[in-house]
Amino acid sequence: MSDTNEPVAGTALVDAIVFDEDGLVPAVVQQHDTGQVLMLAWMNREAVEQTLAKGEAHFFSRSRQAQWRKGEQSGQTQRVLEIRLDCDGDALLLSVDQTGVACHTGHLSCWFNTVRDGAIEVMMAPDTDPAALYQAK
Repeated sequence: MSDTNEPVAGTALVDAIVFDEDGLVPAVVQQHDTGQVLMLAWMNREAVEQTLAKGEAHFFSRSRQAQWRKGEQSGQTQRVLEIRLDCDGDALLLSVDQTGVACHTGHLSCWFNTVRDGAIEVMMAPDTDPAALYQAK
């Protein structure tokens, strides 16, 4: 991907991915300009193909056993600028331009908890009310 902020294109990536026994690959999602890790999600072949074709992040929900596009309910979309495949071919890194918050809890990032002295502590309050993210759109 170039520095022009154009969506990714091409399908050679799909054939290079080593999907697990469930046909999934983990995808770490990172904000392109700050480097902040936003979330971890799972992609199957169709999600990767949809992401490549449309330039917006698509994933596979293990709990719902269904495809989903980031922001389809909340409006908090991810425009994919680059996809990287790790050295073993079994994990992806998506560099995105995040619109709004990435986490369903209303936090910018899903990584808002820390462990101190064996206890989990919340490092920051939500950026937006999570109930407002999932009202009928």
